[in-house]
Amino acid sequence: MIDLVERHTVLAVVVGSRAYGLDTPDSDYDRRGVFVAPTRSFWQLDKPPTHLDGPAVEQFSWEFERFCVLALQGNPTVLEVLWSPLIETVTADGEGLLAARQAFLSQRLAQTYGSYARDQLDRVAARRDRTGETNHKQAMHMIRLLIAGAHVLRTGEILVDVRYLRDELLAVRRGELAWAALTAWATELLAELAAAAATSSLPEQPDRESVDRLLTAVRERNLP
Repeated sequence: MIDLVERHTVLAVVVGSRAYGLDTPDSDYDRRGVFVAPTRSFWQLDKPPTHLDGPAVEQFSWEFERFCVLALQGNPTVLEVLWSPLIETVTADGEGLLAARQAFLSQRLAQTYGSYARDQLDRVAARRDRTGETNHKQAMHMIRLLIAGAHVLRTGEILVDVRYLRDELLAVRRGELAWAALTAWATELLAELAAAAATSSLPEQPDRESVDRLLTAVRERNLP
């Protein structure tokens, strides 16, 4: 199955700290990609996998259709792939996916980004209550998600590179920000997210028809 990644990847990027501009000398290379399973493989009883790990360490890839479904749902992790500044592989089908990336955006991102961030904040708080320890890395990404959520609602672009806030975010990761200050910052950012949602020019729903046409074209091109 891994040959689907090795032979049929249409888009591969670096995400994580190196794409965010928050990397340190010890940072890994987190890679995410999209592969297109041959169309005829869907005619069998055993369907192609929707996602695969590897072959490299910290590498994860989605099949094209599954990637589109998750992106239409506003999954922040998936959408970051389409805006990563660190592209390692891109084919004609990958270029088509990048060209259509605006079709995945909608006002529902206020909910998805807010929900992801609140979930992380709740987990950090629960662990802190239970053990007295704070997951500072998770707290940093919670803040980053809230900032990115407001940004996409205001601008229509997914914010990946946050090096302009590198010092502040790494201070959170190192545990240098007091818990009260961290939660106050999160509360402020949640308010900014709500304000951005109220004035966003993004459509209410993503453009499923455009994505459907893109998927159909990809399936036709990959039918030998």
